[in-house]
Amino acid sequence: MKEYAACPAYIVTLMLAIGATSAYGEENASNPLAAVSNTDLRAQYFDLEGPERRDYWVDGAYMVTPNLKLKYELHYWDTDVTGSSKSDWESLHLKPIYFPESMVGKLGSWKYKVAIGGEIILDAGNDDKGIGSGSDQVAPLFGMAFVRDSTVLVPIVQHFVEYDGPDVNTTSFRLIAIQSFENNVWGKLDAKVPVDWENDNEIASSFEVQLGKMFSPGFGTYVDGLFGVGGDKPYDWGVGVGVRFNY
Repeated sequence: MKEYAACPAYIVTLMLAIGATSAYGEENASNPLAAVSNTDLRAQYFDLEGPERRDYWVDGAYMVTPNLKLKYELHYWDTDVTGSSKSDWESLHLKPIYFPESMVGKLGSWKYKVAIGGEIILDAGNDDKGIGSGSDQVAPLFGMAFVRDSTVLVPIVQHFVEYDGPDVNTTSFRLIAIQSFENNVWGKLDAKVPVDWENDNEIASSFEVQLGKMFSPGFGTYVDGLFGVGGDKPYDWGVGVGVRFNY
């Protein structure tokens, strides 16, 4: 309780309103709007309906202040999409997310908080190897996190445009559902539906199913299953593993 006593009143309200769903009393870092600091080491394999891709990446976040979070990603690809195996850095993502303390409350039996932010995507310039899009991008976002008992729902809307490189004009609609179970196990469904305004409003969806377990407050592991849907889907299917460190 010393930590609570040292916090301003609005921080206590935020921590209680969007409370933890795990036995360890922390939010799940698989939720991009969770107020936690973590570093995940991830590896994913994608079947591209012929070619293949392996994505090795760092997926983390740091709470700069109790209501300002900085997410980051660093991706390294290995792919044969050009006809021969190529590997190199793909992109760096920086995503500041702000939680206004005045936008925390209840909606029926659900507690909620609002998040606003943006994302900068720095392409590594290896698109000639079939790695990355070749575009540096900026992407403002708006999201909400709803919590009821051990269930979390997170709708996010984000718009991507390029500021250098090939044209990008895409709006992504995303819905994350996380369910916590006994023994510090969680399940997650992450559905993404991007609308590509540069490509005849093409819609291609992707879905990620995740099952994980925290073995201690600071360490956990998980597995991913990934599926693409639509004529211009980013991949056919994929699998992944991850190791999580909370701090």
